Amino acid sequence: MLARFDHNRLLRYAGLFTWGVTGLPLLFLSLVPADPLSQGVSLATLEGWRTWISWGTFGLCYAWLTRGLGQRRITLFDYPMLVLLAGSAIAISYYSQSGLGSVLLMVVACVLPWLLPLKPGIALLVLCEFAIIPVFVRGLGFTWGEAALQAALFVGFTGFAYVTGLVARQQAQARDEQRRLNAELRATRALLAESVRVNERTRISRELHDLLGHHLTALSLNLEVANHLVRGQAKEHVTQAHTLAKLLLSDVREAVSRLRDDDAIDMRATLLPLADNVPGLRIEMEMPRSFLLNDPERAHVLLRCTQEIITNAVRHAAAETLRLRYRNEAGVVTLEAFDDGKGAEMATAGNGLLGMRERLVAYGGTLQVETSPGNGFAVRLRLPLEEGAEALARAAVVAPQGQEPRPRQAATQPDTAVEAP
Repeated sequence: MLARFDHNRLLRYAGLFTWGVTGLPLLFLSLVPADPLSQGVSLATLEGWRTWISWGTFGLCYAWLTRGLGQRRITLFDYPMLVLLAGSAIAISYYSQSGLGSVLLMVVACVLPWLLPLKPGIALLVLCEFAIIPVFVRGLGFTWGEAALQAALFVGFTGFAYVTGLVARQQAQARDEQRRLNAELRATRALLAESVRVNERTRISRELHDLLGHHLTALSLNLEVANHLVRGQAKEHVTQAHTLAKLLLSDVREAVSRLRDDDAIDMRATLLPLADNVPGLRIEMEMPRSFLLNDPERAHVLLRCTQEIITNAVRHAAAETLRLRYRNEAGVVTLEAFDDGKGAEMATAGNGLLGMRERLVAYGGTLQVETSPGNGFAVRLRLPLEEGAEALARAAVVAPQGQEPRPRQAATQPDTAVEAP
């Protein structure tokens, strides 16, 4: 049964179970009448109501923060919820005069690597352990030294829980990266299979044209000459053989033409695997029903650019949805990519964008990237499919003799994607 749940959901349900179990001793204390001689306080009092409110607040905050754990990006509203989560755990210990809050802090520590970076997460845990020292002094009658030792003990427990969650988070990220790389590998394999198919069909058509077509042409010419030299019944057979040779030559030419007409690469079969099982990102692809490219090198450029756009959306844009729209019109392939990521004010061009630009410029293409804070990234690229357009673009980047070299057309647009160098 557990196989139906992924590790994130199991972690979420384990935390909710622990939270629910801590409610049992609170319920027991609420049913016990107040004893003036004991150090504890009955939860049938005002402190009892405050304890139950803190307990419920913890559960609500935990359920909110762990929804879609590891699959959604953290919003600004989640940070005060995280502080409220830790504060409610401390409040449970404060009002119930028990160590239940420290148990819930271990639950917080386990999911904290999914919610905060390493240093802020550790700082929050240390701050919570310092804040719980007065709770031990007030509720359990410890001295300040004993309370500090008790807090140090729970630091070890919460540290172990935090490291466990951190390792689980790193393993989840490694699996997600492996799934993304597998999708890229499937797309590359599909492109390789298409390229092999095209090359084989081209080779077969060339062999048919150069060998069989040549010999059939020679045979037809010889039969035509023989038709003028023979007489009588032999002439009839020669004429029939000549006709059959011409028909066979016509069939060979038609077969060669058909092979050459079908030697285009199917980009749908190549690009669609990239959208499968990308962790944390929903990819919507829009492309023509018949999306064929005759040049394997340009098909490879388009594939690599698409892979780089998806990688940037996952690693740097923190996006949840990426829309890719392909067009093949007037001898030019265009790709428009939009994501709903965090965007950026300042742009930094990394190796990925530079590699995209270099691939496109080599074939006369251009690249434009736009972004703004909160509006995600928009990437637009153009890839000419005609050699004339490629030659014109290459000529445009060559400076006249005696002048400063002009910048390439593709470099005139600012790079605005945030990427690791």
